[in-house]
Amino acid sequence: MSSRVGVVTFPGSLDDRDAQRAVRLAGGEPVALWHGDDDLHGVAAVVLPGGFSYGDYLRCGAIARFAPVMSAVVREARRGLPVLGVCNGFQVLCEAHLLPGALIRNDSRHFVCRDQRLRVESTDSAWTAGYAVGQEVVIPLKNGEGGYVADPATLDRLEGEGHVVVRYLDVNPNGSARDIAGVRNEAGNVVGLMPHPEHAVDALTGPGTDGLPFFTSVLDDLVRA
Repeated sequence: MSSRVGVVTFPGSLDDRDAQRAVRLAGGEPVALWHGDDDLHGVAAVVLPGGFSYGDYLRCGAIARFAPVMSAVVREARRGLPVLGVCNGFQVLCEAHLLPGALIRNDSRHFVCRDQRLRVESTDSAWTAGYAVGQEVVIPLKNGEGGYVADPATLDRLEGEGHVVVRYLDVNPNGSARDIAGVRNEAGNVVGLMPHPEHAVDALTGPGTDGLPFFTSVLDDLVRA
């Protein structure tokens, strides 16, 4: 199976190169995808990186959701293509209705940048199978609109069905409901989270390598497919 992982660049993306590097360090082949392209060029998985797509006008991710490349991402995700949305990419996935809920302004009304402790809640996804349930990790977080919200029934369903992927520990940095830092879809191929695993893949440049299993997990999943 192909190890080609596409990384989308939108106008305003900041972490696309970091995501490509993370794929490479995990042993995959990163493929740059342009927001205006409606072809995924045969990649076996896709990463929507962090940043400020289209300047975060209207709402974070609201314009990116209508980018030509997203038509292909949504179509293929519904067919089982593994898709990871990080920070702004998480916002895009929610706007595209590939994941439930929404991300709103941090309750502190301040941009937050910190090394964040998380607990892995679900390994039943293409992107988290390399972790253990209950494992605690440290992954950088940087956002101004990272508060995850959903109606109570949706939150109950996410928790009851094991769709919460990671949860904040020690401190809730942005007011997210029930300390939720990331969620997955029912099939487990689509995952979104606010922390940045691509910034924790090299001990020299990050707080350890706790983020690397997000990328090795999907590559292992592709090998098994």
